Amino acid sequence: MILEHREAIHSNFDGTIIDIETIGKFNARYRDTDDIREYEYIRQVIFGYIDRHALTILYVRDTEEIDELNERVASLIGNLTKPFYAFNTVFERSVLYHGLGRELHFDGELQAEKYESKASAVSTLGIPNYDDPFFDRGILCMQAWESGDFDKAIAHNRACLLKERDILLLRGFREPEGLTYTS
Repeated sequence: MILEHREAIHSNFDGTIIDIETIGKFNARYRDTDDIREYEYIRQVIFGYIDRHALTILYVRDTEEIDELNERVASLIGNLTKPFYAFNTVFERSVLYHGLGRELHFDGELQAEKYESKASAVSTLGIPNYDDPFFDRGILCMQAWESGDFDKAIAHNRACLLKERDILLLRGFREPEGLTYTS
């Protein structure tokens, strides 16, 4: 069953910021190659997005429900307001490509440069932590989800969305990195 967390939040930007939380491991054969096969073993378990009106998080509590989440996201994505932004568009585009079976176009990359950490951006820009239990350490979110601590995983995704909104509002975005789409 897909669960949903939704908050009415006013944000002053056009479009939608997408942030996902995942489980799985990178395919070491394609590590750091900009080839989406690097992400073929990573699966989304949380799909969060924020636009000018609301913050929404869709999530599952069991790996058996991941396909259902992917189906819901596939049907929802066309209704989200464009342009799309993400802190690391390579990650979001690649994982979503494998989960949804199609390419998604992101218009804005929120990392100032490739491999910039969100913690660094948050610190440099003076953005609050927004009650993130993991202080921008995504690996801890994966571990929390795998151990059934869903409240902390959702709190992390919520905080990521709010931080990414602030990054967009404070410094804007850049053109996303290119990817090699091979199967």
